[in-house]
Amino acid sequence: MTKDVVWKDKTLVKNYLTGVRGAIPMANEQIDVMLRVIRTLLPNGVTNFIDLGCGDGVLADQILQAYPNAQGTLIDFSAGMLTAAEERMANFANQLQVIELDYGDPQWVESVGGQTFDLIVSGFSIHYQPDGRKRAIYQEIFDLLRPGGVFLNSEHVKSASPIVENIHDQLFVDSMIGYERATGSGKSVEQIKHDYYDRPDKEANILRDVQTQVQWLKEIGFDHADIYFKIFELSVFGGQKP
Repeated sequence: MTKDVVWKDKTLVKNYLTGVRGAIPMANEQIDVMLRVIRTLLPNGVTNFIDLGCGDGVLADQILQAYPNAQGTLIDFSAGMLTAAEERMANFANQLQVIELDYGDPQWVESVGGQTFDLIVSGFSIHYQPDGRKRAIYQEIFDLLRPGGVFLNSEHVKSASPIVENIHDQLFVDSMIGYERATGSGKSVEQIKHDYYDRPDKEANILRDVQTQVQWLKEIGFDHADIYFKIFELSVFGGQKP
C-alpha cells in the first residue's frame, strides 16, 4: 500500500485545496502549455478524455471549457477530491463520469469498459506511485488511447541535485506567501513554511526525473514524447499514440 492514502483524509484535502493548490508556481502557464499541445496534436478536437487522479478537476474543467461538447471521465480515490471536482464542474455534470477508485491497482482500466480515448491527462498524481508502477500506468494509458490520442502529465518530478531541490522549495514557499497575502489569510511566514515543509502528504512523494519518464514513453511507443514545460520540480510532459 502506498503512502498516498493520506489523500483520503478530508482535512488534508481541504488544506490542500485552500492553500497549496492555488499557490503552485506557474500553474496557469502549465495549463496553457497543455492546451497548446492538445490543439496542435488533436486538430479535430476532443470527443472524450480521462482525467486520471483528477483531484479537484482543474484540468478537466479547462478541457471542458475549451471543448464544451466533450465527455469526461474523472478518476480519483479521494472522495473529498471528487466532491470538489463535481462542485467545480456542476455545469458539465451530464458530460461527466466520476469514478472513485485507486488506479495504483492495474484493474482500474476495467472501469472504463473497453473504451478508447482522444486524450488522457493527469496532474500531480502519478508521482505517488512506485517507479515500476508509474511505467506500467503509462503503458495502460497508451493502450487506452485511440490511434492519434494524446497523453499529458503535469507533474512533480525529481530534481537533479539537492541544490536544485532547495531552489524549487524556495520558489514554492514564495508563491505560497504571495497567494496567502492575496487571499488575506493572515498566516505568518513561519506558518506558511510549516504548511509546506511539514505537510503530511510529502512523505508519500516518490519522485523520478522527467528525462527518465519521457524515455519510458518513447520505449512504450509514444510519438513526440517530450518535456513541454519544466521549471525545477514542475514539469509537463507526454506524447501521442501513433
